[in-house]
Amino acid sequence: MISLYRPGSGFLHRTPAGVKLALLALSAFSFSFVPATQGAGIAVGGAAAAISALFLLGGLGARALGEAWWRLRWLVLILGATLVVFVGIPAAIVNTGRLVALVLLAELLTRTTSTSELMAVIAWLLRPLRRLGVNPEAVALVLSLTLTMVPVVGGFVRRVREAQEARGVRLGPRMAVPLLVRTLRHADAVGEALAARGLD
Repeated sequence: MISLYRPGSGFLHRTPAGVKLALLALSAFSFSFVPATQGAGIAVGGAAAAISALFLLGGLGARALGEAWWRLRWLVLILGATLVVFVGIPAAIVNTGRLVALVLLAELLTRTTSTSELMAVIAWLLRPLRRLGVNPEAVALVLSLTLTMVPVVGGFVRRVREAQEARGVRLGPRMAVPLLVRTLRHADAVGEALAARGLD
């Protein structure tokens, strides 16, 4: 299973997983109410810049920050250009910016928090639902895998695009097929790893 977690001693690594998960959820909730105005676009851009600074302040380094933004470049270009055409420039900036900010936050979470820590927190939060027949550990596993897949799929997008550029293929719908294949292969590998541990 691919994991972006990197051990470290920075303040982000020392912050409890529950706190980081709560901040991610709160940020996603808050961004959903941001209006599509020019002022909001500046605010969202500032939020993305602040989150980027956390990569440096948290001890992850400039390389990790550069990799995160490099993976996002095609998302920004394609989504941004599409939204400009259909909803206008202010809405495109806000919608693209908040998605970028959330993906960066998700990468910060996955780089500084082990999967076992995430699963423990989510399972604890879902423990009251056990009375309703919900398996907290199984749900925690699914949610933690979903969070860790966000930057992983971003990496797949980068690799597919680089392969297409090497072959002289223009950016377009053809990118979807190899991206889907890579994602499904990764899903199979994760499934095999879980089955080997008796978690299928």
